[in-house]
Amino acid sequence: MTLSPPPPDRDPSHPAAPDLTLPGSAPTGNARLDDPGPPPVRFAFDRCTWKEIAYLLANLPTAIAGFVYTVFLVGVGLGLSVTVVGLPLLALGLRGARGLGRGERARARSMLGVRVDEPSAPARGHRDRGFFPWLWAGLKDPVAWRALLYSFIRLPWGVATFAVTLVGLFVLWPVLPFIARGLTNADRAMVRGMLSPSDELERRVAELESDRGVVVDTAAADLRRIERDLHDGAQARLVALAMDLGLAKEKLTDDPEAAARMVDEAHGEVKVALQELRDLARGIHPAVLTDRGLDAALSAIASRCTVPVTVTVDLPGRPVEAIEGIAYFTVSELLQNVSKHSRARSASVDVRRTGNRLLIEVRDDGMGGARVDGGTGMAGLAERLGAVDGSFAVDSPAGGPTTVTAELPWRDRAAATVPGD
Repeated sequence: MTLSPPPPDRDPSHPAAPDLTLPGSAPTGNARLDDPGPPPVRFAFDRCTWKEIAYLLANLPTAIAGFVYTVFLVGVGLGLSVTVVGLPLLALGLRGARGLGRGERARARSMLGVRVDEPSAPARGHRDRGFFPWLWAGLKDPVAWRALLYSFIRLPWGVATFAVTLVGLFVLWPVLPFIARGLTNADRAMVRGMLSPSDELERRVAELESDRGVVVDTAAADLRRIERDLHDGAQARLVALAMDLGLAKEKLTDDPEAAARMVDEAHGEVKVALQELRDLARGIHPAVLTDRGLDAALSAIASRCTVPVTVTVDLPGRPVEAIEGIAYFTVSELLQNVSKHSRARSASVDVRRTGNRLLIEVRDDGMGGARVDGGTGMAGLAERLGAVDGSFAVDSPAGGPTTVTAELPWRDRAAATVPGD
């Protein structure tokens, strides 16, 4: 390295002080503004440079570990694929490859300042769909395969960067910061290109796979509820009714008065059973919703609420049946919560279309404190809306009021109807 020549007004018999001026900065100390040429170049070994050097030296051990893991996993997994353990082992190994990628992202983030979003969580085979959906979801995980590819190609790069950096520490010390910066820029590009989420579609696919599991759960729970209601309610009453009528038939000749009383009691049981069946059918899909739409159906729900409810429905038409049904049951569940938990004096329901969304707002002047995870069924509502690309938000400070906002995608029923149906 060269030192700045002494200024003309300094005694040449005294040694010149070193010029510590950084490139591009203004002259300081005894440097004169009219000195010819720029200040001499100084190579700065600052904190960032040392972190880059440490990253490059650590490339070799991490690359060896990743390469060994990749070769072992692919070799053993594919080699044993003809047996019952090969593919499951490969699927589990791919989950481990995600861990390798996560570690490399963390290393690049802490030492190189690379900000890379974490990819979406791995798709999980739904617990009710069995082993093979889980296996297939693990084998086709693109994030894990990219992490394996990254680990495989890193070995020669890790050897090269380690060797160059090591030589630079002892031979090319003056230019080592520039070498480190160039090599780590290549590392940054590899991390961003291979370990970042591929695109928004990947994240969206993972969300939809998760939502599909929620839909399956909800449908199964609804079927179990209907089965339980039929078994414990109407079916039990009809069985008892049949037994009562059989006894009444036996007593018809011997004790007509007792038979008449039993028939009268059976008549009352028939009425109760019919009402239970009507309630069950209303819970599946109310006839008023099918025949007259959300305005009339929500007004019917509001009339059964224990507090006065104002219903405002401003829609240009009717959405598709699935969205209409979800909107109906969402308002029904929220008004039940108002009746049971809110201690409100009044409530309101506002349903309108905003752009390509169906907006639902349910307000009450109760005590507040409602939460999605509060055990009042709101978590189930949030999952059901999320499964169809909807949203669910609760604003309920202590003391009230409570405002629950739900959004659903809008699709016109007329546009969704196939000609000739």
